[in-house]
Amino acid sequence: MTVALSVYVLMWPVVVAVVLFVISRGFFREWLEARRNGQDMI
Repeated sequence: MTVALSVYVLMWPVVVAVVLFVISRGFFREWLEARRNGQDMI
């Protein structure tokens, strides 16, 4: 039971890190594309 609870608790930081990575990757990809085209992000 302890192992299951430990895995459950430790799973959330991994999920958050993956979501943050995906969002950051999309942001930087669009920022670089806008910069290459000479456009503003907003």
